[in-house]
Amino acid sequence: MSSSSASVQNRIQLGRILSFVILLGAVLLLYIIRLFSLQIISGNDWLAKAEDNRLLEISLPPARGVIFDRNGTVLARNVPSYNVIVTAAYLPDDIGAIQNIIRDLAGYIDVPVSRGEITLENPFVPCLSEHGISQVISYGQQSAPYRDVKIACNIDETMARLLQEKAVDWPGISIEIEPVRDYPTGSLTASFIGFLGPISALEEDYYTERGFISQRDKIGYAGLERYFEPILSGKPGNRVVEVDVAGKIVRDVKGTIASIPGQNIYTTIDTRFQQATQSILMDEIQDWNAYFGEIRITSGVVIAMNPQTGEILSMVSYPTYENNRMARVIPFYYYEQLNADVRDPLLNHAVGAELPAGSVFKLSTAVGALNEGVVTPEQMITTPPFILTTEKFTPNDPGRSRKFVDWNEAGFGSLDFLGGLSNSSNVYFYQLGGGTEGVTNVPNDIPEGLGICRLGTYARALGYGELPGIELPDQTDGLIPTPKWKRIAHGENWSTGDTYIASVGQGFVIASPLQVLMSAATIANDGKLMRPTVIYEITDSAGITIQPFQPDLKWDITQDPIIDVYSDPTSAGGCEAKLTGEQTTVATWVVEQVQIGMRLAVVNGTLEDPFAGFSIAAAGKTGTAEYCDVFANEKGLCKPGNWPTHSWTVAYAPYENPEVAVVAFVYNGGEGASVAGPIVRRTLEAYFELKTIDSRLGNP
Repeated sequence: MSSSSASVQNRIQLGRILSFVILLGAVLLLYIIRLFSLQIISGNDWLAKAEDNRLLEISLPPARGVIFDRNGTVLARNVPSYNVIVTAAYLPDDIGAIQNIIRDLAGYIDVPVSRGEITLENPFVPCLSEHGISQVISYGQQSAPYRDVKIACNIDETMARLLQEKAVDWPGISIEIEPVRDYPTGSLTASFIGFLGPISALEEDYYTERGFISQRDKIGYAGLERYFEPILSGKPGNRVVEVDVAGKIVRDVKGTIASIPGQNIYTTIDTRFQQATQSILMDEIQDWNAYFGEIRITSGVVIAMNPQTGEILSMVSYPTYENNRMARVIPFYYYEQLNADVRDPLLNHAVGAELPAGSVFKLSTAVGALNEGVVTPEQMITTPPFILTTEKFTPNDPGRSRKFVDWNEAGFGSLDFLGGLSNSSNVYFYQLGGGTEGVTNVPNDIPEGLGICRLGTYARALGYGELPGIELPDQTDGLIPTPKWKRIAHGENWSTGDTYIASVGQGFVIASPLQVLMSAATIANDGKLMRPTVIYEITDSAGITIQPFQPDLKWDITQDPIIDVYSDPTSAGGCEAKLTGEQTTVATWVVEQVQIGMRLAVVNGTLEDPFAGFSIAAAGKTGTAEYCDVFANEKGLCKPGNWPTHSWTVAYAPYENPEVAVVAFVYNGGEGASVAGPIVRRTLEAYFELKTIDSRLGNP
């Protein structure tokens, strides 16, 4: 029995051994297969991942380009900002010593010892979130001990120097110098300089490919900062280093590629003139509001340009904003405040506002009517206080009687071309634009007027209806309406009444202040339309010129055939169907006649009073544009026959050899000559005063 039991016992032990061997073999086989997969099949992938963990690419930020005015005055630059940072790996090992550092540091900066735990709901965001020094240090210890973490941002330079000395006794605490954007002229130039903001999620991939870091770098959000972002931002450099498991840099693996600084921009703006222009606009607005006893005028624009070169010498858009408040971060409350302001201060109204042009648009009607032979310079036109016609929208439409009034309630009696332009008679220009066929209270002296088709082509030749081409992101093309556009937009045919209204810059005609200035500057420059520009020169970081100033002639209306010819220009229907495919020019004498009419407006016309005693020969045109927007409607101002009005004036000087053209627009300003006229006159005076000062000082 004992022998048999021993035999059975031995057989059981052998089975267990075999089972164990088989199990062990299976496990080893799995390990071998896994190792084969990791090292042979996926070896390259894992090697790459290991390299990624070992190697770290560091993007080196480039210095952003500086923006100057034409005289070298800085408009946008980079200045040092001082941050208190902690590198957790270099803190003392003793917890008590760390607490002593925290307490000492809290006595110097505006960050408490402890405040608010860092959680998913309350994450740590450098420079923005509100956490205590203890929480920030704990975050640094847990996330990446060798990474610098900001405790306090943008501290005073004096305090930064003091803390730098104290940091000798505070291991792990140091001062970081970070460049931030600074705008020395602030709100004076913010409307066209713009500001910077963080890289958005939509643009992150694009900028990441270029080497920028979304959490570090900023991009232009408005103005020149946005338009010239590619050249101002420069190109980031690159440094490849080896790091250990804690993130500590061990060594450089490759040669460092230095960053390329952004290019510098010299604008055409004269900061002195800009300051004078802003002061003039604000003085006039404040004086008129005081006169009215209420805040009636809420916004305005003044632009000055050299009509011979297209250089913008000053550009004021009111209201504006303080771009220095956006230097480090964009305060949410401030940005919301700007967005909620119905005056839209973030918009550069000089190039982006879409406004009824009013009588300043009559320059287009005047050029077209003379050039097309609708009227001759000597022809006398009857101009009563109003004209009365039957407005029809279709040939079989019985129509309705409609009155079109002049601004002069007494009427002008009769006027020739120069009298009509210098006095800005609405009734005169109604007849030039829409003709007198069907008008019951004047002789049929102009059976066929210019018509909306021809009016449109002359307006576009003077700069309306398309983007001006200035180097600013928020420019608008305005609107020069056509019958086709009206059918699509309003589901209604074009009528003669629409042409009457468009002829005086009302109705569907929309323009920006810059477009109005371009039209007058083209007349001043003998028919040459220069592309407006705010860029005088672009240089590299060393100051070497890359792009010198070169005036850009868009076209000369007296030489370049850009005026469309129509087969039946005054009939109802779409203008496109009546194009002949031919184009023509404007006769030189036509431009000269319009110049004389603008000169007479200053001598004994609508601008006589505002320019009384002005020592330099000038020429100009006023405008009073009726409007009814949502704000006026909410205030109950949109009363039929008595709508509120915007104020316009555009003028240039000297008359014989124009150096400067100025446009002023005043929202809800009323009569153009009374409100905008003095602004233009004072702006011209400021220009020539500065010119005299520079001449005496020997400045170019």
